[in-house]
Amino acid sequence: MAQRRMTFHALEVGDGSDGRWAAHARAVWAPAAENWLSAESLTPEGVARARELFESHLPKLVPVLDRLAAQLDFPGSGTYLTHAGMRPFFSSCTQYGAPGTLLRNYDFSPDMCEGTLVSSHFLRPVIGTQEAGWGLLDGMNDAGLAVSLTFGGRFVHRPGLTILIVLRYLLETCSTVDEALDTLRPIPVAIPQNVTLADPDRAVTVYVGPDIPMTVAPDACAANHQHLEVPDGQEQVTRTQERLAAVRATGPDVAAMLEPPLYQYAYDEGLGTLYTADYRPAEGRVTYHWPGESWEQSFGGFTSGTRTVDIGRRV
Repeated sequence: MAQRRMTFHALEVGDGSDGRWAAHARAVWAPAAENWLSAESLTPEGVARARELFESHLPKLVPVLDRLAAQLDFPGSGTYLTHAGMRPFFSSCTQYGAPGTLLRNYDFSPDMCEGTLVSSHFLRPVIGTQEAGWGLLDGMNDAGLAVSLTFGGRFVHRPGLTILIVLRYLLETCSTVDEALDTLRPIPVAIPQNVTLADPDRAVTVYVGPDIPMTVAPDACAANHQHLEVPDGQEQVTRTQERLAAVRATGPDVAAMLEPPLYQYAYDEGLGTLYTADYRPAEGRVTYHWPGESWEQSFGGFTSGTRTVDIGRRV
């Protein structure tokens, strides 16, 4: 696999009302936003159902949703921001949680990842990796809570919210792992996902999905399977069991995350590693790592700007 270059952006958006978030949204993802939405979600009935789902399960974010949507003028913007009518998407990823630490590799297609590190204060200070408008792939808040996702490996899809907006909600409204688990438990998630959560005292991974109740994993580690046996063909493509065994063995080791089998090179299949994020939420800081380069951000020292990095290069 040839080495690639990818540009990441760091952006401070405050409470979303001063135009910085909207300007970025219009430039980066608004032109393709309708491609994320199902045809049904754009009908009057679909729009109403998306709004109802969001209001029922993420009520504290409704004022923020309305504030952001009011700044956009493309068809379906409000529905898009609910994250309740999106087409399913599937990624790879590996993550490890421990008290005060959350370390993850995000594996996806470089052409389909926004690559934006956002510091916001919608309801409280949050820093995370943004995707699909205001959803989060991973992040932390000022209370010392960090969360991250991986795809659960089962191709099941039913009406529900994306895990991206659910992670945003957990960080905006919760202070501890226990509080976040209580909040997460009743929320309908559209496809199977693994969520790892860490605060200064505890770390846990849970399995969620449209066909299972929230289930606590054996430890605070996750790759791309849940409680069921992984078919041989799926293992050959994703190496999910191999990666899970590796991250359990290495623990929170950034160097190991930048080497196979945890670092993946299958970019053409949408399974290449795009970044490694090392969250230390109790300290209010996160360091993004790539082969030979890193970028630290924190609540006390968030710096806007861009960084073009090598991905797919062996250290």
